[in-house]
Amino acid sequence: MRVHNFNAGPAVLPLEVLEEAKAALVDTNGTGMSILEWSHRSKEYDAVRFGAEADLRELLGLPAGDSWKVLFLQGGASLQFAQVPLNFASRERPGGYVLTGAWADKALKEAEVLHAGKCLWSGKADGFKRIPKAAEWQVTPELAYAHITTNNTIYGTQWAALPDTGAVPLVADMSSDILSAPCDARRCSLIYAGAQKNLGPSGVTVVIIRSDLLERGNKGLNSMLDYGVHAKADGIYNTHPTFAVWLMGRVLAWIKRSGGVVAMQAANQRKAALLYAEIDRTGFWQGHAEVASRSKMNVVFRARGSALNHARESALDDAFLSGARERHLVGLEGHRSVGGVRASLYNALPLASVEALVAWMREFEAARG
Repeated sequence: MRVHNFNAGPAVLPLEVLEEAKAALVDTNGTGMSILEWSHRSKEYDAVRFGAEADLRELLGLPAGDSWKVLFLQGGASLQFAQVPLNFASRERPGGYVLTGAWADKALKEAEVLHAGKCLWSGKADGFKRIPKAAEWQVTPELAYAHITTNNTIYGTQWAALPDTGAVPLVADMSSDILSAPCDARRCSLIYAGAQKNLGPSGVTVVIIRSDLLERGNKGLNSMLDYGVHAKADGIYNTHPTFAVWLMGRVLAWIKRSGGVVAMQAANQRKAALLYAEIDRTGFWQGHAEVASRSKMNVVFRARGSALNHARESALDDAFLSGARERHLVGLEGHRSVGGVRASLYNALPLASVEALVAWMREFEAARG
């Protein structure tokens, strides 16, 4: 039996893609071998990775050709926290960071190890409940880049649109909302995203870099950490996580045949609207994020207990989560730094799962409200 999977990542995958993987696992594409057995240097795997790259470019609206480099790397977004400043920042030209959550904070800390990071704005003092207004932060010419995290899985906030950073390159960690809605990816000079939320399984990280930024990269780096080395090797300097890239390719194909990014956006808006409407309906539930900054990918909330009785809040949340598991609603536990409930509504999560969650929320409120 399939459960309602609200995990934040690794997360739910399209069922038809899982069925496709099941059927292809022993013999992939009629080769007489599993993708798990293919050489990463084979022509069969070249077709897989180039096909995935082409679909990703199409879905993001990026042209074919050399103006952008698409790399399939490993190490997750966490390695990118260090790799980005290592390649492009310095003490004299630091990267500027907008701190809207824990992952942006971690990214800044990695840049600070190199004495190459500068905080442009932080929402930490207010519990990371919102995205800053444009007037609250600014980029300056000495910055090597401006870095944002487009969606914040832990606190449930999301940028409504990519900010304008002028001549300063924009670097975006899109790990948790890439391809969930249309965006003008060409406004970014570098995009990175762990695949395990909207793109595929864990194990592969997409990095997309404008060639003109790549040409300005720092020199003399260790090979595996140098974007230029990977780009010159046609994106396959070392052994790829071949199965993860193959499965990502199947997810990208699923997005295309499901109507593309516009269709993903419409479905995600329906799911988020249904859940937020229930949170706001009576006041029994309390959302973490300010309304204007609410994420459509990660909805963070808790039972609203007495303001002076946090133990009651915790007890209510724990009871709700226990009942949710009994009803096959899994992965709803809030991050340990926030607590409460977190429902991740990624592309592959069906509307029926949100409907089942809302039904349990109403049942629980009727019994405990």
